[in-house]
Amino acid sequence: MSVSTTTIENRIALVVLDNPPVNALSHALRDGAYKALEAARDNDDVDAIVIACAGRTFVAGADITEFGKPMQAPDLRALIAMIEAIKKPTVAAIHGTALGGGLELALGCHFRVADRAAKLGLPEVKLGLLPGAGGTVRLPYLVGAQAALGLIVSGTPISAQKAHEFGLVDLIAGDDLVQEAMAFATAKAQQGLAPQPVRDRRDTIEATDLAALEAAAAEFARKARGLHAPLACIEAVRNAATLPFDAALAAERDLFVTLMEGEQSRAQRHLFFAEREATKVPGIGRDITPRDIKRAGVIGAGTMGGGIAMALANGGIPVRLVEMNADALARGLATIEKNYGISVSRGSLTQDAASQRMALFSGSTDYADLGDCDFIVEAVFEDMAVKHEVFARIEAVAKPGAILATNTSYLDVNAIAAATGRARDLVGAHFFSPANVMRLLEIVRAEKTDPEVIASMLALAKRIGKVAVVVGVCHGFVGNRMLAARGAELEALLLEGASPQQIDQVFADFGWPMGPFQMLDLAGLDISWRNRKAQGKTAAIADALCEAGRLGQKTAKGFYRYESGARTPHVDPEVDTLIRETARREGVDRRDITAEEIIERTLYPMINEGAKILEEGIATRASDIDIVWVHGYGFPVAKGGPMFYAQSLGIDQIVATLARWHETTGRAIFAPSSLLVDAARRKLSLADALTRS
Repeated sequence: MSVSTTTIENRIALVVLDNPPVNALSHALRDGAYKALEAARDNDDVDAIVIACAGRTFVAGADITEFGKPMQAPDLRALIAMIEAIKKPTVAAIHGTALGGGLELALGCHFRVADRAAKLGLPEVKLGLLPGAGGTVRLPYLVGAQAALGLIVSGTPISAQKAHEFGLVDLIAGDDLVQEAMAFATAKAQQGLAPQPVRDRRDTIEATDLAALEAAAAEFARKARGLHAPLACIEAVRNAATLPFDAALAAERDLFVTLMEGEQSRAQRHLFFAEREATKVPGIGRDITPRDIKRAGVIGAGTMGGGIAMALANGGIPVRLVEMNADALARGLATIEKNYGISVSRGSLTQDAASQRMALFSGSTDYADLGDCDFIVEAVFEDMAVKHEVFARIEAVAKPGAILATNTSYLDVNAIAAATGRARDLVGAHFFSPANVMRLLEIVRAEKTDPEVIASMLALAKRIGKVAVVVGVCHGFVGNRMLAARGAELEALLLEGASPQQIDQVFADFGWPMGPFQMLDLAGLDISWRNRKAQGKTAAIADALCEAGRLGQKTAKGFYRYESGARTPHVDPEVDTLIRETARREGVDRRDITAEEIIERTLYPMINEGAKILEEGIATRASDIDIVWVHGYGFPVAKGGPMFYAQSLGIDQIVATLARWHETTGRAIFAPSSLLVDAARRKLSLADALTRS
């Protein structure tokens, strides 16, 4: 099948590119487009050229499977340079998405016509890169440096309407994009004027307010959180505003190559592919039809239940919220309305959209009102007896085929399912707080969960904008089980000489959004206290804080102290005294603890636990674990997740360090897993070691 076809109508050449499914800029497409456009350029019977795409979208970006491989000519830069030099008007007809290299291709044209539903953007920053085919130079020339900076550094696509307002799109088409683009091209050709390429439109770039640009750049740099790509994007846009066009292009290319060869981009590209791999679940093929979810029910209108309800409503699903009494229900609905109001005040949601979402909620104190729901999820107290009672009541009213979900963070989903008569319909749906914000959804597949239910949950996750990972049943599943391993040495580190603020700073320097003690204070120390009690475990320092009523931010005291109503942690001498007295009582000699030791005693056991999870089949792939940790717990994107980080360090180094700490402490948490040992011994990746074991 040809990747490009050309038809000529009324002296307008229509070049249609066709590379299913998303017209990615593979070598075949670049080569086909180059030859077709070259022929149209040289055809005396052609006065103007329209570039359009077959299928559901315009060019949606580069073919990232070619990243890291030798680039076959013509590359995208050569294709764009050829288009830019054509003396006949060239028009990009954009439908679907014009992203990354697709938008750069359109920027090489003289004009852009888009349909109303089109989205345009340069999302390369999300892969740890910047646009590498002139996007950081041509976009500022067209829309202004400051507007371009926001688009490029955020990587977020914009609507055709917004693109038209910016000057990125020349015309928004009505019902027939291609015909209107051809009519537009005809009009431009009949003007008889030499078309002006973007590179020659200097008025906009020469009007740049450099002081305002630098102020905006400083704010974006502040939010970069150690990521290299946003800073490179800032530099590239600054170059567009201050250097000659070709010098700015050359500088852009140098920045692109540096990023491409860097560890951060490798990590971010790994995560890009990992998200797609996570949707490939063993036993859930395309022959499995998801159940239709038209209405959802949520039991519990507290922080978690309300967040889950909002997530569902954000996906356009009507939600029935059930609480024990009218007061609790009213509080829950009021909190939801308040949260939407905050989004409106920030400009991230319109008032109309907020009102539409609120209209999807209905409340009840009667379980019978869940009878018409296709999906029912409970978000009640984390106690097995309570869960059993709730599911007995759900089972009595739920219609046949309704999916029943538990939002448990730790409990045995098999045991919950066994207590119902609908084990095939029951699944774990572990949302992360705040559920309306956090992207991760751990779908917990119990022994008897029907494949249809798993397929339905994957479809639901996509509908409500979640990144889903299917996991098996164990205490804490993937995320919280590894979290427990990460925190196993925290008390020992405190007793031996570290402070909460030192450990939190090491985590911040590593790239975490917050350290473990700040996180504990935010979540509430009573949550982990309750969990320890249920397992018969103790933690001398954390337990003492809880017994003293220091439960974290909600009591203004935890591992830190907090000013009234504020979330900024302040070092509290009382906590330091408690740690020192506890160490003295337990006979622990305190010493200086290095940052390296803190990393080794927290992150390495977490990696080790991840390997055990893979051995046990709780997670399908190491990359699934990375997705859980990046999207659910804030593992630094720049490091690609814990298992990718382990590979980048070297599995042999991880094993040797774990073995050293195991010998030093005698604690089982450091005993290297057989998968890590095998991978190190045979010099294999974790994926290869797993498949060859």
